[in-house]
Amino acid sequence: MKPFIATFTLVLFVFVVAADTQGPEQLSPSITFPPSGLPAGPLVLSADGQDFRVVLIPGLVRPWALAVLPNGNILVTERPGRLRIIRDGVLDPHPISGLPEVNTGAVNSGLMDVVLHPQYEENHLVYFTYSKPMAGNPHEDFSGGPGGALIERDAATATLARARFDGGLALKEVRDIFVADAWSQGTSGSRIAFGRDGRIIMTVGMPTRHMIGTADDAQNPSNHAGKVLRLNDDGSVPHDNPFVGRDGYRPEIYALGIRNAIGLFVHPETGDIWETENGPMGGDEINIIEAGRNYGWPVVSYGRDYTGNKLGGLSGTSSEHPWGPGMEEPLMFWNPSPALSGITFYTGEKFPAWKGNAFVGALGRGNLGSRQLHRLVLTEKGTLARNGNRTLLSELKQRIRDVRQGPDGLLYLAIDEAQGAVVKIEPLETTP
Repeated sequence: MKPFIATFTLVLFVFVVAADTQGPEQLSPSITFPPSGLPAGPLVLSADGQDFRVVLIPGLVRPWALAVLPNGNILVTERPGRLRIIRDGVLDPHPISGLPEVNTGAVNSGLMDVVLHPQYEENHLVYFTYSKPMAGNPHEDFSGGPGGALIERDAATATLARARFDGGLALKEVRDIFVADAWSQGTSGSRIAFGRDGRIIMTVGMPTRHMIGTADDAQNPSNHAGKVLRLNDDGSVPHDNPFVGRDGYRPEIYALGIRNAIGLFVHPETGDIWETENGPMGGDEINIIEAGRNYGWPVVSYGRDYTGNKLGGLSGTSSEHPWGPGMEEPLMFWNPSPALSGITFYTGEKFPAWKGNAFVGALGRGNLGSRQLHRLVLTEKGTLARNGNRTLLSELKQRIRDVRQGPDGLLYLAIDEAQGAVVKIEPLETTP
């Protein structure tokens, strides 16, 4: 059934006028200014009546993900293949050793997510995803040079690794526990999160350019490209995965039809798996991932191809309909695309007005959207409240790659720039 979405258009930006309508919510980023460098010191900002201080921890190169340790120290992945640590608010100048070889030969390749095992304080296990080079065949040929000439690019795939970390400057017992069958010229994105059942949820992106295979692989159950996977904490397959024992399906698959999922978080109260997904030109999505469901890519999308054509159908065929039988509707979508990134839910006490809100980063540039942090005010049903898409930190004009809550109840962001940083958001202290 065709969803009803009440919208109007103003200067190419499409806004929600009714939140409680059938179908997904269509959202729009706010207009911001071109990016600039990071400020030299702390900033005091305000959003929706909430004053807060922004504290920057600089010295990072393309930070991708954060994992806040129980003692408040922060592990930070840098996409060029380094793992860093912030101790007591100061970046340690020495990278943490022990990482495997990381492919960094393409725009979207590198070291990606990092999370702690739910029993980290007992077992000290850390998990991370990275682009693993293809052994014995390190190059992929594609037609992209002058006159269609073949160009060699490194081939890689999303890989999940596990290690022990005792808080020092070295990972121990490092090993790959899952290597995805999703070889390409650069893995688009791979996020990981632990479900409430202790299983690992892992996303594997669907590169759209210069790849081994085609975008149709997101609908192909015989590989892992464009999928959400579910694994045991040792990388093995849970016996209750939805496609275990089904002919032609990889047993690790939990859901399929994913384009580029670069935000993943398990709701702390419901256990629902929330995923943020980059569309092409428009059509960024937030989905709630359920077992065995198909989320549509590339058959359906609320975005357009980079040529401007509407998407829908396999192998480049087009459709006027961004939905289809057997395909799940997103919970929310954005036009134009803000390039959604990391997501978290705020459960702390430092910002009472934000409790229960979802926070989503944005990486957009130019006409693709805004570089800011989205605060999504949700109803008791988990849908977007009327006028519930709020924004903050547009003043920074920086690519926000990840957002996490620390045990101190503060928010921490990864600024994905060549001169990047971790940003801490803290309330202003009130003077009696």
